Amino acid sequence: MGMAFLSRPVTVRVPATSANLGPGFDALGLALTLYDEVEAAVTPAGTTVEVAGEGAADLPGDESHLVVRAMRRAFGVLGEQPPGLALRCRNGIPQARGLGSSSSAIVAGIVLARALTVGGPEQLSDAAALVLADEIEGHPDNVAPCLLGGFTIAWTADDGAAAVRREPAPGIHPVVFVPEERGLTEVARAALPKTVPHADAAFNAGRAALLVHALTADPRRLFAATEDRLHQDYRAEGMPGTAALVAGLRSEGVAAVVSGAGPSVLAFGLDGWTPRPMPGWRVLPLDVDLTGARLGG
Repeated sequence: MGMAFLSRPVTVRVPATSANLGPGFDALGLALTLYDEVEAAVTPAGTTVEVAGEGAADLPGDESHLVVRAMRRAFGVLGEQPPGLALRCRNGIPQARGLGSSSSAIVAGIVLARALTVGGPEQLSDAAALVLADEIEGHPDNVAPCLLGGFTIAWTADDGAAAVRREPAPGIHPVVFVPEERGLTEVARAALPKTVPHADAAFNAGRAALLVHALTADPRRLFAATEDRLHQDYRAEGMPGTAALVAGLRSEGVAAVVSGAGPSVLAFGLDGWTPRPMPGWRVLPLDVDLTGARLGG
């Protein structure tokens, strides 16, 4: 006897994320109050995908859509593929801007497949879902906060990815600056050197440790805690506008960093700071999302 699937649609809301946060390369991430929402249902046959919002003109409407591919991987882990799928995506997360759009699609697909399978939540825990999401994405720093919410510290062990979630301190107000141009993680990673000076590695280790403290207990330390020597300078030539904005904000005492692989910029506004309009950039004052991927409907 095969597995059973729900006869009704299921909806998941997944947050945007910002990874690295300056010195926490491939390890630290933050969930943001900017969302994609995906409704999925099992159908008798075929696959259809409707997309509205960000990326609607560019994203595929068939099995090649990343949400569908993630669902197929999760259904494979659960033991059986459904006969057909129908998806409706309402995207609020800008695509290819360093805000975790691919991670949100992957997490959405895994959570939807789990929810549509009778007994799925018991068979695929959050810990197992994180391992699977990391296998699809290639690194856990975005998928962890997308799945768990809040501020996360992620790493990869012999048995796969793992993460711990920490509650951010009150008074932290993320602001995202989103440019029109897109960026590719592969291109940004190609700009990084194979080795870095020992002094730079030690510098970042200290700053990453301080950033954990700053984000969870003492936001006044955020400016120093967000300094980086491992990746941002190496990527600056390929993203001159991003590098200039980060430098300009930091010259004003604002803790600003490249969001993920860029080209968006993340700034940590403390109480009393109001971002000003920036020509050529969408300025999005946000908060930290505390719930992560959330089912509804």
